[in-house]
Amino acid sequence: MKKKEKKKDTKFHKTYGLASNLSYIVKEMWKYDKITLVVVGFYGFFTPIASYLWTFMSKFVIDIVTRKDDIKKLIGIIFITFIIQLVCTLCQSWSWGQWWRPISVRLSMLIQKNIKFMKLPYEYLEDKDTMDCYEKAVRTTDENEKGVEGMIHLLENGAADIFTVIVGLFIIGTLSAPIMLGMAVLAFISFLIKDHTNRVVKERIWDPLATWWRKDEYLSRTFSDFAYAKDIRMYSLKDYLIGRYKEVSQERLDAAKEDEFRWWVSGNLDGVIRAVALIGVYAWLLYSVINKNLTVGNFTLYLGSATTFFMFLGRLFDRVSEALELSREVDDFRSFMDLDEEEKEKGKSVPRCDSYEFTFEDVWFKYPKAESYALKGLNLTVKAGEKLAVVGLNGAGKSTFIKLLLKLYVPTKGRILLNGVDISDYDRDEYYKIFSPVFQDVWMFAFPLKANVSMLPVDDTDDELAKKCLADAGMAESVDKLPDGVNTEVLKVIYDEGVDFSGGEKQKIALAKALYKNGPVVVLDEPTAALDALAEAKLYEDFDKLVNGRTSIYISHRLSSTRFCDHVAMFKDGEMVEYGTHDSLLEAGGVYSEMFNVQAKYYLEGGGENAEEYEAC
Repeated sequence: MKKKEKKKDTKFHKTYGLASNLSYIVKEMWKYDKITLVVVGFYGFFTPIASYLWTFMSKFVIDIVTRKDDIKKLIGIIFITFIIQLVCTLCQSWSWGQWWRPISVRLSMLIQKNIKFMKLPYEYLEDKDTMDCYEKAVRTTDENEKGVEGMIHLLENGAADIFTVIVGLFIIGTLSAPIMLGMAVLAFISFLIKDHTNRVVKERIWDPLATWWRKDEYLSRTFSDFAYAKDIRMYSLKDYLIGRYKEVSQERLDAAKEDEFRWWVSGNLDGVIRAVALIGVYAWLLYSVINKNLTVGNFTLYLGSATTFFMFLGRLFDRVSEALELSREVDDFRSFMDLDEEEKEKGKSVPRCDSYEFTFEDVWFKYPKAESYALKGLNLTVKAGEKLAVVGLNGAGKSTFIKLLLKLYVPTKGRILLNGVDISDYDRDEYYKIFSPVFQDVWMFAFPLKANVSMLPVDDTDDELAKKCLADAGMAESVDKLPDGVNTEVLKVIYDEGVDFSGGEKQKIALAKALYKNGPVVVLDEPTAALDALAEAKLYEDFDKLVNGRTSIYISHRLSSTRFCDHVAMFKDGEMVEYGTHDSLLEAGGVYSEMFNVQAKYYLEGGGENAEEYEAC
């Protein structure tokens, strides 16, 4: 029990309860497609009528035949039964024809889940618990009979079962209350067995597989992702990857075996209980025919009704068991949707200024669940219009510094000021607008090229501006060769005629994207890591001319890009160990000077233009 309570209280899993989840799904149906509720009502009302109609008709026919009543009465009963059956069939047929409506509601909720994911603070996306929570939510919106859509079908079928059982209670109650009670008890026992199986299977088998889904998705994507194709072939990784996938698949297979075994046991027990119930009904009816003068017509009525009643009562209890299982799945969806977002209310807008100055005041940062700080006691001011180079070896804290500056993470201690105001006071989306960032990993979207530059819908994109930015970034010749110019679709994921670009071209497109956004603060986080140091320095210098003196921050683990910057911040082991101009740091003979000379030595030994370039430094 303590373990259960702990699970309920966790940030990533909440138990809302069946009644709350049913109410939640009804509200979602009302929000996205009100006709779905009408379908539930129609199906629930006409199903019990259709279920018992011919049982009653058989009783009346047998009674008329055995009593040798007027044949006209028989024809009248058949005609009335036919009309009722026709109405039920038409209404049920209309309900079945609306099969797409629950899918529509599910897809609407799926979209809201995706929107939620894209609105989560960036730091959540590197947290295992958050991603496991998300994977569970994905499972609740990816299947027709599971999760949120399963709950909609449950409401539809459950309503029909409830009304059918109520009618059966009245019929069987007139035969024998003990028989009715006995059938109810047996059906309830069957329900307890299934519910126990459901609960155990979810908690012991499917919930722990959330991590498996992530592994499977990653490996499946790796097999088919063009970005990995060259390495897989050139390094003969096929057998190794297949081996890893087999290891991961074994976990899924073991879970499936355990799941199948538990349901096999549950199904056999349920079969025994159903057999006992039907034997009891037959015995009681035969006893009533012999000792209580039960008519043949009533025998037929009670036998058919008892069979229908027990079947639907068992189904109703199954629905309860199914409802509890689905409720647990809806718990997963709602737990994700209710994850706290960092900003409960919209912060204030960032004022439009001629200049932006950033100040780090004793900023410390530790990644979630990490033992040590990635950034320690940083005090730094980036003045308006300044060009700052942030350098250091890999793992020195450079990227962490940028993530904090961009408000992708929040400092563990200390604060960051923009023009003297704590950036936590600003609305996140408004704050993002002042930056034109270019990151090390450049990802293309399956949009037209111009939309990859503008990061706006196609209709909102300025074609001429997109062309100019691409040309300024050195892509003019490449764009001219494209079949549709800036309107060319990128990637073949959505459009077969889509094109892909080389690594260098992607870097230029990323630069064009920063130029198009035209933010007052430019950040380049090692977007040229694949280039040599001199090519990187030239690209930075050319790009610096295009940003027209805006506040610019250049991140690199190489030092050839620091000459044109106003100041250099040297990071090591999460601390800023040196700060000054390029020349002053060289003269100081510290860590920066040592690192610069080590890198320069490589080029000096190589001779030629490279050596001359470095000697000029």
